[in-house]
Amino acid sequence: MQLRPIVAALGRHKVATVLIVMQVALTLAVTSNAMFIVATSIVHLSRPSGTDEAHLFAIRNVWRKGTPVAELDATIRTDLDALRHVTGVLDAFRSQSYPMAGYGSRTTLVKLSPDQTGRPPMASVYHADDHALNTLGVSLIGGRNFRPDEVSAIGPNDKAALPGVIITRSLAERLFPDGNALGKTVFLGYGTTSIIGIVDRLQSVYARTRTLDFDTMLIPARPVDPEEGVVYMVRTHGTDMKSVMAAAYKTLQERGGTRIIDPETGIVPITQSRETAYAGDRSVAALMSIVCGLLLLATAGGIVGLSSFWVSQRRKQIGIRRSLGATSGDILGYFHVENFVLVSMGIVLGAVLAVAANITLMNNFPLPRMPLYVPVLGAAVLWLVGQVAVWVPARSAARVPPVVAMRTA
Repeated sequence: MQLRPIVAALGRHKVATVLIVMQVALTLAVTSNAMFIVATSIVHLSRPSGTDEAHLFAIRNVWRKGTPVAELDATIRTDLDALRHVTGVLDAFRSQSYPMAGYGSRTTLVKLSPDQTGRPPMASVYHADDHALNTLGVSLIGGRNFRPDEVSAIGPNDKAALPGVIITRSLAERLFPDGNALGKTVFLGYGTTSIIGIVDRLQSVYARTRTLDFDTMLIPARPVDPEEGVVYMVRTHGTDMKSVMAAAYKTLQERGGTRIIDPETGIVPITQSRETAYAGDRSVAALMSIVCGLLLLATAGGIVGLSSFWVSQRRKQIGIRRSLGATSGDILGYFHVENFVLVSMGIVLGAVLAVAANITLMNNFPLPRMPLYVPVLGAAVLWLVGQVAVWVPARSAARVPPVVAMRTA
């Protein structure tokens, strides 16, 4: 089939042609970037935290005003001993927060020398003891765990010397790209220390940053802060944690003291923290998916409307072609090729707009570069939508008898 008559026909309907080309172009530009953001968000919120989430829950314990600081360390130790003896509990330790909690964050710059001039990487910090790794369910891939004698009590303003730290693989690779981080000395806001262990993965209290989430450090410390309180992390044997959570809460309440634990929000499974932390990402992904679907429907509707209009305008032309021997298949093929040309023009323009929009988003938001296959996939969808949308009016035109077409033109 020759393209010249088709191009000539489109040239006689410049306004309608430009409108449908622009609609296809904008649809491709918007849906490509929107679906890429949706896919990125799904990957982001599906990332494992590195912990045994299905068996973990956290208890946020705060202290009443006037609680003697001198008693806190002993009280917390006794609390942990009681929690470890609750039926169904595998292990427990205390910290200031937990993955995806959204509060209690600690960070430190990690330097390779005291006078380092280049910008050092930043690490999220958890207070930990010799029970922390087993409680969280993270495994060492190098080095060793903390010893009990290395864990010391620290107040909110204390900067005790650290006998060693455990870091994640992500932070180790950032600090020592040659892969030789174990045993190396690093310089922190807490002082000079060495890397004694490396774990595979451990998410910070953050859920939305994309650069700091897994650059995590465990320091051997027992936080004692009457203003902030303490977070007890508890790991259970089974996934049905309700009874264990109730028993743990009851155990702490029966011990009395000056503690305050909110029965509604103070004791939560880590899986619930994940749901809360990523609720915004899921909403954005759902909203963008709906917008993309509506845009595709609008584009398909525009193609159907335009094709129907053009068919009605060219009934005489159709009748003449049928009189000259054109078959129904020829008429049907003509409109499909015409639609393909029209959509292709929009796709070329839309691809340029999609790349420009992605670059703009990258310059203003923490988004990665959109792979080439995303607009290619979007183009394939638009070609398919266009062919399906034009099929009904094209089929109707192909069925019109020549005499009827000539008479009604």
